[in-house]
Amino acid sequence: MVGGAILRRLEARKAAGEDLAMITRTHAELDLTSQAAVRDFMQAEKPDVVILAAAKVGGIHANNTYPAEFIYENLMIECNVIHQAFDAGVKRLLQLGSSCIYPKAVPQPMSEDALLTGTLEPTNEPYAVAKIAGIKLCESYNRQYGVDYRSVMPTNLYGPGDNFHPENSHVLPALIRRFHEAAQAGTPEVVIWGSGKPMREFLHVDDMAEASLFVLDLDKATYEANTEPMLSHINVGTGSDISILDLAKLVAKVTGYTGKISNDPSKPDGTMKKLMDVSRLADMGWKAGVPLERGVAETYEWFLAAKDVRG
Repeated sequence: MVGGAILRRLEARKAAGEDLAMITRTHAELDLTSQAAVRDFMQAEKPDVVILAAAKVGGIHANNTYPAEFIYENLMIECNVIHQAFDAGVKRLLQLGSSCIYPKAVPQPMSEDALLTGTLEPTNEPYAVAKIAGIKLCESYNRQYGVDYRSVMPTNLYGPGDNFHPENSHVLPALIRRFHEAAQAGTPEVVIWGSGKPMREFLHVDDMAEASLFVLDLDKATYEANTEPMLSHINVGTGSDISILDLAKLVAKVTGYTGKISNDPSKPDGTMKKLMDVSRLADMGWKAGVPLERGVAETYEWFLAAKDVRG
């Protein structure tokens, strides 16, 4: 999803006259968990810049059900891509992480210096550990070899190209699918996981793509002036959040569902509040531009179009 949005932005730049040559591979074409495959790719292509947006991702259910896959695959992807990029002579790299890197009990909004100051949320700890390792890989290669490897930590992402699987998707696309199906079937009640009280921040994938390229394009002096040698990641978000219950009501409105919304408190809530401190990025000149309701409506339109194609 994110890689596709970044690629669309780069293709638009190229169409506008910027001298760019994009080198991409699908998951079927290149297994990023294979050290040999990634080495061969990097040595053959010798890219000037690498953007690492690939990851194994999912919601609470997926993280709880497949913790081994989440930590293994994400560690392998990061280790292989970052090291083999360095070995191929890549001087500039941007890797995308996640807001789950921050401790469960941390002052809100979460600032970059909260990293490694407490215990992680148990439901997604394996994924978070892998993402923290990615940050530290970039920092370590910068420190030892003088390369320019940067990390951006997005909040919860959504938008065209999202995963709408009924069990393994994140909360917003899962709600879109459930409320759509309930509206179509005339289901009188939709039950959402947990208490509905957790607060979450949501960033449209197009905003994330723009922020990623904004950070990548910063000159080294500006980037380093707003980070630290051992704290080189930057938060990306909107700076505002919404409760899961209010999010469900918004999705119901967009999808045309008019039935009852209730909660299942036996299901886990996860962290009660996850709001990013995005002041560093704002000070550098970037802010999110897609309002949540408009973004949800656009995502729903994409879902309907993709559903028509898939059947």
